[in-house]
Amino acid sequence: MITVKEILSKKNKKNISVESSIPVVEALQVMADNNIGAVLVVDNDEYKGIFTERDYSRKIVLQGKNSSDTKVGDVLSEHFPQVHPDSILEECILLMADNNIRYLPVFESDKLAGVISIGDVVNTIMAYQKETINHLKDYIAM
Repeated sequence: MITVKEILSKKNKKNISVESSIPVVEALQVMADNNIGAVLVVDNDEYKGIFTERDYSRKIVLQGKNSSDTKVGDVLSEHFPQVHPDSILEECILLMADNNIRYLPVFESDKLAGVISIGDVVNTIMAYQKETINHLKDYIAM
């Protein structure tokens, strides 16, 4: 079984985060600079939530707010289900599908260890399947 720990080990070790007090436009720039669709929101090493592209489109654009005047803390998403490094991918897929979300914060001993995305999960599953197919091809070729 594939675990969250395996996904995190292959990701960039640095958790990209912003503070809740910054303007939304600055968080968007951080996301653009890092080619990511969401950013962790952390104040003084305390996890507050996740700010996503979906938050921007629904809570800023559609509501006619200004991204320079609105703080990330006013529009971030809270209450995401949390997973642990030993959580298995099947559990993550179910949580994401059941909650209609694309990101899961990962906590180890009540400390933020990172975040995984639906893209991370899909890419990991595809790599695992490719590896399995190659092993089967090698076995058949013997």
